Amino acid sequence: MLLLILAYLGGALTILSPCILPVLPFVFARADQPFMRSGLPLLAGMGITFAGVATLAAVGGGWVVQANQYGRWLAIALLALFGLALLLPRLAERLTQPLVNAGSRLSNLAQADGRASPASSLLLGVATGLLWAPCAGPILGLVLTGAALQGASIGTTVLLLAYAAGAATSLAVALLIGGRVFAAMKRSLGAGEWIRRGIGAAMLAGVAAIALGLDTGLLTRISTVATGGLEQHLVDRLSQKNDPKDDRGGAMMKQVNAPSMVGAAMAATPVAEAGGSTMRTATSASALPVEGRFPGLDGAVEWLNSPPLTAEGLRGKVVLVDFWTYSCINCLRSLPYVKAWADKYRDQGLVVIGVHAPEFAFERNVDNVRKAAKDLGVTYPIAIDNNFAIWRAFNNNYWPAHYFIDAQGRVRFHHFGEGEYEKSEAVIRELLAEAGHRDVGKVTMTTGDAGRGVQLAADGDAVRSPETYVGYARAENFASPGGARSDAVKTYSAPPQPALNQWGLAGDWKIGDEHATLAKPNGRIVYRFHARDLHLVLGPGSGGKPVRFRVTIDGNAPGASHGTDVAVDGTGTVTAQRLYQLVRQDGNVRDRTFSIEFLDPGVQAYAFTFG
Repeated sequence: MLLLILAYLGGALTILSPCILPVLPFVFARADQPFMRSGLPLLAGMGITFAGVATLAAVGGGWVVQANQYGRWLAIALLALFGLALLLPRLAERLTQPLVNAGSRLSNLAQADGRASPASSLLLGVATGLLWAPCAGPILGLVLTGAALQGASIGTTVLLLAYAAGAATSLAVALLIGGRVFAAMKRSLGAGEWIRRGIGAAMLAGVAAIALGLDTGLLTRISTVATGGLEQHLVDRLSQKNDPKDDRGGAMMKQVNAPSMVGAAMAATPVAEAGGSTMRTATSASALPVEGRFPGLDGAVEWLNSPPLTAEGLRGKVVLVDFWTYSCINCLRSLPYVKAWADKYRDQGLVVIGVHAPEFAFERNVDNVRKAAKDLGVTYPIAIDNNFAIWRAFNNNYWPAHYFIDAQGRVRFHHFGEGEYEKSEAVIRELLAEAGHRDVGKVTMTTGDAGRGVQLAADGDAVRSPETYVGYARAENFASPGGARSDAVKTYSAPPQPALNQWGLAGDWKIGDEHATLAKPNGRIVYRFHARDLHLVLGPGSGGKPVRFRVTIDGNAPGASHGTDVAVDGTGTVTAQRLYQLVRQDGNVRDRTFSIEFLDPGVQAYAFTFG
């Protein structure tokens, strides 16, 4: 019920968003018609179509995205025809015969006897719903994230319908107010014909804005300022009352993000124990409650370092399940501790299992995971969870996430994110002691910082820059002049003086939903950041062709502030799809302008992370 309320309120807030502007002319095209015959069918068509398309886009894969692109262009053409019929009825009569027939039918449907029919309004609403790219606030991100990771369900569609109903409610208010204003203007000015033509012109302007991508580019970025904070504040306030997080502390973690939706840049949104999880965080390591049953490991597409393992086969063992993905910096920084526990307590009865749940498409490649595991020295069993089957069974939402299971197959503790390693190791020792391993006390606990290089713990006090995605599906703070263009090569120029946490591109790039690809040599990425470490997830050119690069900090070679994947003079090479450490500041941490120039084409840039 809480999520339904949040979804409805989040939808209602979209009326405040600038990116709703292209949709308003289609709504106001029925403002002077009876609400029950015209406005209500229009809003119903919008809401139902949006909910259906959003559900499929969240859970259906790339074919749905491609199919909806054709639907968008068909809707654009249909609405342009509506606009022309309203604006220039005489011109419509002079078009070629097939178009005359179509235009006449649309014109008749739109304005038969001065009244709109429910069927025409529903058709207009369906077309508008196909184009509806709402400003992606935290609440819609929460709904779509649940849809993507928990699979298709009636609940997902109901939540999206609630979001659409909230937006329809606010639009209905605007429609009723607009209808009264138009009626008054007609009575006082006799301006009915001009109002009709004005609406037609506004519809064509809206079609042009959507066709040019303004609804998902400039307007969407503006809208996140307008409504994103309101929605996030609403989520946070309600979450404080309903979702205690006492033991999460300030642990750094990568939270589940909303997937790409057709034509819209969806905002990243944390989902805290969604779906009524039975998991609870233990308040101390000395009295561990039973949090639930071990849900098992069914659904892995492949296993590395081990034959398939089952809950039944692991009975009698203490099990640590570690959800990770190999380009996640938070996972990499916790990995040295997990590896140490696996080695130190193996003979005492501990089994560590890494569940590799991919974030990016290249992490679904089992050969990539196999190579990464070898390079990282991971020798314990790894379940490849490409379909998120194990993830959903645990009702998990975080990388990294650690679940501690006793010898009787019961979940006794879990921890999300980095940190609190001593507490986690104490849990392992207690569960091993419960299982009868009396000599566990002879094993020396891990002390100090186990990580080195990219795996060194973050300087939390110095990090003021957030994880930032380069692909348009989750991009924020993009500052190149002229904005971004989706799925097409464009020549960009770097922002001349980016503010903190703003970034941009220079050169010829194609921005996709997940990453940006450099089309020609000598393209750059610029980022104004504040952190000790800067990392960037990169991939080489087609066929794995290496890509040379050069890093500068404030226009100079990094020198002593170079990362582990960069030489002192700033040079380096992208050879594999992984996370690259490009900066580790030497001395005082302050705001710096980072730039990386790629000397060869084809590089793929995914996401910045900081430490």
